[in-house]
Amino acid sequence: SDRADPLTESQGLASVEVPAGSPNRYTGIGTIPLGLSVRGWNHVGDPDASYDGHYVEPYQRDDGNTKMFRVQAPDGGWSEYVHTLSAGEALNNSWSAISPDGQWMLAGEWGTMNRLLVFPTPGVNPVTSPSANLPQAATVHLDHAVRDVQGCDFLDATTLLCSSDDPEGALFGITKPLLRIDLSAPPTGSSDVTGHVTALRQLPLRSACSGSFEAEGVDYDRRTGTLRVIVVSPGFCVLTDSKTYRFTSG
Repeated sequence: SDRADPLTESQGLASVEVPAGSPNRYTGIGTIPLGLSVRGWNHVGDPDASYDGHYVEPYQRDDGNTKMFRVQAPDGGWSEYVHTLSAGEALNNSWSAISPDGQWMLAGEWGTMNRLLVFPTPGVNPVTSPSANLPQAATVHLDHAVRDVQGCDFLDATTLLCSSDDPEGALFGITKPLLRIDLSAPPTGSSDVTGHVTALRQLPLRSACSGSFEAEGVDYDRRTGTLRVIVVSPGFCVLTDSKTYRFTSG
């Protein structure tokens, strides 16, 4: 594991394949540009990057009826894509996960949910434009409720690995589970798909302090087969021993 900085590495992380040699990216309260926070975008979630190098950060605000995805293209330029909430959609914008083909992006809401949201990937899918509303294209209907999902990433075209900050454990018998979601088909904007949810294990909860941990973002790097998950420590130890844990199959 590696120490996770509470200001700049406490919300999410993403491995970036293009350009070659790109460093891993992290998000936290300290990574939000001032120009965004003064406009009300005061929370950034768990980002992701497409295999062609488009990096996407999910943002939310405390009021209104929109959420925003901030995209950095491979040439370094930034753009913003705003989504107006659908009926019944929560304001939260906790994470983004881009499909292996790059064309579709999943996002999630906070709380107890039985769905994930499907969008065309902003900046990649040709139907998207910074000057137009980013529409919800479809829904992933889950066969088991999930709670407080903080991040998901694609393992392959029909498999997601997700970190859940569930503090109670009633849904799967463990708190803070690492979840696997098997999709009935690769997500597209043409039709909904279903997702079968399995709890794989409890995330590591290790700290010199006792109290409430917070499971945060997740990243799967297909180049190394490494899954990384951020877990923020309780109390004062948020400053000293919050960690990014690495898992490898074997």
